[in-house]
Amino acid sequence: MHSTIRVGEMGVTFIKTRHETDGAFDLFELTIPPFARIPLPHIHRKYDETIFGVDGTMTWTLVDKPTQVHRGVTLFIPRGTPHSYANQTHKTARILCLQTPGVMGPEYYLEVAALFRGNHHPDLAGLSEIMGRYGVVPITQKENLHITRPEG
Repeated sequence: MHSTIRVGEMGVTFIKTRHETDGAFDLFELTIPPFARIPLPHIHRKYDETIFGVDGTMTWTLVDKPTQVHRGVTLFIPRGTPHSYANQTHKTARILCLQTPGVMGPEYYLEVAALFRGNHHPDLAGLSEIMGRYGVVPITQKENLHITRPEG
């Protein structure tokens, strides 16, 4: 395993990166503390994401449908599907995240982590710019919550 990348309160630990899998996939563990959430719902243009519950419970919202992900639950998020997640419990949650194909690698999380250093609320414009370079599109308007056709 690789060193844990701290993104705000969240921990990202890569198990295998796109560099090690010839671009086939990225696989990492996400550790989310109690009552933490991502700042922006988003879509992935270039890859699908599969979430495997390991410990604790997280709420993943796809379009407008919340799903509880806990140990033994698998959630598939096709590219182009608006989603967000939060840990709405008193217990730290852990999931495994498989992204296919591997597009982001640790580079994405290292760039985002730099925005959080010394600041629990990063500049959303800066975050949106980083997201865009990796094919992650922030959803900033409720009316934009619909499934889009993926690129390529």
